[in-house]
Amino acid sequence: MLTYYIYDVFTDTPYAGNPLAVVEAADDLSTAQMQAIAREFNLSETIFITAPQGPVAEGETRVAVRIFTPEHEMPFAGHPTVGCAVHLAGDVKGAQVITLEEVAGPTPVQVTREGGDVRAEFVAPISPGVRDLPLDRDEIAQ
Repeated sequence: MLTYYIYDVFTDTPYAGNPLAVVEAADDLSTAQMQAIAREFNLSETIFITAPQGPVAEGETRVAVRIFTPEHEMPFAGHPTVGCAVHLAGDVKGAQVITLEEVAGPTPVQVTREGGDVRAEFVAPISPGVRDLPLDRDEIAQ
């Protein structure tokens, strides 16, 4: 049996914000199974937590994750990164760093909990790229 949680990311209002499914202990799931589960949830993204692949320093919270939409896997996405890190941080007060080993690369996320406020900050593991595409200015304007 899998343990999963549904979160509303980027809001403090239930059933608002950006929904996210977090599936714990997904080590034994195949890619096809993860995709099927994400399709079943039918949320914008589902994140699966597995054991870390890299070394874990003493006191470090580090996990590997995979992110799926209902249609495909993504190497990185912001709202699953934030939601998963906040999930893993639990109710710990103050600041802590949670490292998510994403397909795009390791992503340290600083989660800060002060009173009822929770914040998460990270630097994306990949820089946005520029594509050289032949685009028609008038067509785009329409």
